[in-house]
Parts: sequence; C-alpha cells; structure tokens
Amino acid sequence: MVNAGILDDRPVELLNGEIVEMPPEGIPHADSGDVAEDYLRQRLGDRARIRIGKPITLPNHSEPEPDLCICRNIRYNTHHPYPEDIFWLVEFSDSSLAKDLQVKTKTYAAAQIPEYWVLNLKEMKLIVFRSPTPNGYQVEETFTQGTIHPLAFPDIAISAQELLS
Repeated sequence: MVNAGILDDRPVELLNGEIVEMPPEGIPHADSGDVAEDYLRQRLGDRARIRIGKPITLPNHSEPEPDLCICRNIRYNTHHPYPEDIFWLVEFSDSSLAKDLQVKTKTYAAAQIPEYWVLNLKEMKLIVFRSPTPNGYQVEETFTQGTIHPLAFPDIAISAQELLS
C-alpha cells in the first residue's frame, strides 16, 4: 500500500499488523520534540543517530514511527533501524498518551527495545521503561526532575527538566 501511494498524505503507522491513524502533531508536541532533539544531540554527539518521526522495523508486523529513535550511528539507506540497532525510543504524548502507554509499550517490549521513554505532556512527567519481556517492561520509573542515564550510555546524564521544559 505504501509503495502504491494509497496511504500518501495520511498520518498512519503499522502496529501489530494493523494500520493505525496517528493524531495530528500539536504545538506542544512539536516544540518538545525540537527541544529534546537539540538537547540529546548535544549530549550524545556522534555516539548515536537521532531519527525524528521516521519508521523503524519490528518483527511483530510493526513499522511504527516513534517521535525520536536513538540508534546506531550508521546509514539506513537499505532498511529502517531494526531492534538490534536501537538504543532507545522516545514518544511525546498528549492526545496519544493511552496508545503510547499501552499498545506501544507492549509492542516495543515484545521487540526487545531495551529502553522506551514517554514524555507525558499533559502532566509534565517523563516515564522510563526498561527491561523488556515478551509481555511488557519490568521496570517503570517516573521523573519530574533529576537525571536519567541511558542504558546504552551510562556515562551520559540526561536532565528530566531539560526534556520537560
């Protein structure tokens, strides 16, 4: 369908074999994404690539488009990043909060994405999911302040306040 152009100009993603409509990106969502991207690029340098709203390929018939994908710093000109390429994923959630906390959490955990961050823009909280299992993540932590050390880069401190401001 994608190659045939049937879904052109429609904000959709493939989740667990189903085509799911994505809500339009509001102003807080767009601004938070820009700020977080700049901040993470500053912190990570050339240690990782940050892809913004681009597809990833998961084994469970999914090709979601996370807001940010922090992945190996290589070219993805023959395929989208696979789970083994991905360090962590980030979603900025307001109208998509339920989907991001339920469907995507299970989808990403089942694909063994090591770390998944949800920025809840309604309550200004950062929710960090770690330790994936086939049924979900074993660890869930919520931050409104303090620092987070990504599993892939434990020497780098990421400020929750910077991401939420």
